[in-house]
Amino acid sequence: MNITVLPSLLRGAVDVPPSKSHVHRLLIAAGLCGEMTRIYCPVVNADIDATARCLWALESTVVRRYDWFSVSRDFPPSWFETHADLDCGESGSTLRFLLPLCACFRGEVRLTGRGRLPSRPNGPLLEALREHGAKIEGDFLPLTVRGGLQPGDFALPGDVSSQYFSGLLFALPLLDGDSTLRYTSPLESMPYVNLTLTVLSQFGIRVEPLADGWRVPGNQQYRSPGTVSAEGDWSAAAFWLGANALGSDVTPEGLNPASCQGDKAVTALLPHIGGEIDVTDTPDLMPVLSAVAAAIPGKTTRITGAARLRLKESDRLAAMAQTIRALGGEAEELPDGLVIYGKELKGGTVDGQNDHRVVMSAAIAATVCQGPVTISDLDAVDKSYPGFWNDFQHLGGKCHA
Repeated sequence: MNITVLPSLLRGAVDVPPSKSHVHRLLIAAGLCGEMTRIYCPVVNADIDATARCLWALESTVVRRYDWFSVSRDFPPSWFETHADLDCGESGSTLRFLLPLCACFRGEVRLTGRGRLPSRPNGPLLEALREHGAKIEGDFLPLTVRGGLQPGDFALPGDVSSQYFSGLLFALPLLDGDSTLRYTSPLESMPYVNLTLTVLSQFGIRVEPLADGWRVPGNQQYRSPGTVSAEGDWSAAAFWLGANALGSDVTPEGLNPASCQGDKAVTALLPHIGGEIDVTDTPDLMPVLSAVAAAIPGKTTRITGAARLRLKESDRLAAMAQTIRALGGEAEELPDGLVIYGKELKGGTVDGQNDHRVVMSAAIAATVCQGPVTISDLDAVDKSYPGFWNDFQHLGGKCHA
């Protein structure tokens, strides 16, 4: 379904939704505990639902009541035999975080997904798991896993996906022996791994830093901290902060200034529009940064470090270049980024490509276009920010489906 956005600056305060990056990690760690964990999470989205659904399939108890998740399991995960089908939806985090855990279990687990997820690569992670005894059929979804993972020395390239490292960090403490996990090239998106390490520490898991990775003692047990709260999402707040750079006046509320979330860097990166911006550690910020850069006349912005975005819900580099041109702007694709020539945008019709970040970025650019902007796939926002359009209107945005 399409939505048409009319030019209008935004004003007011808005409660940002919980960080899906944080909630994924809290749910998984809680799902590996024998004790109950209560997680405050007032808003959910399609990706969070995917992780909760998969944990249920793996025999963790996940109950949502009002603004809370209650999560527990009856026995340690490495001690039971399971036969389960895991529907990861379109969530790459769900797939890559749970795949190594599935290799810890006895029995058979089948992982499936939708959208672009079945075509997204997992080669380095699958190779590392197989090298350490995991029995896995398939190279793309659907995958069938029959356990077998053994401790040892794991090594992966750091420039493919930090999610591979997070997935292994969840699984390696459960193995019957110590392991090391090293990156063979500089690790991109390190803040996301730091977020994983923070959650592991909350749940009693010890991980020892090395110069190029971590040592992970085996035979550990996840222990519930009792009650935890999901942080507000800096990735969602980035859209409102981007609108502010175009003249709006929005106050995102519910954020933790001391958060480990990498997208907190949006406040430091927005002032660099008109120069060079490296998003190696924060690739999810590229869409909104490029939309803002396109709408500031007279400034040329070069965004780099985003090659991995070609393998997301869409090819985000191509999608954002197309979005900018559809609005009357100018952008050139690089192998790992974009060069954007800021100008007054006219408006037009944008193909949202069923990508939540493309759709929301187009909406922010539309606030300062000369004419209306029609965006396809308005429901794509459900993946990370289901309340986006309600909040957009609450802040004075003019739109109609």
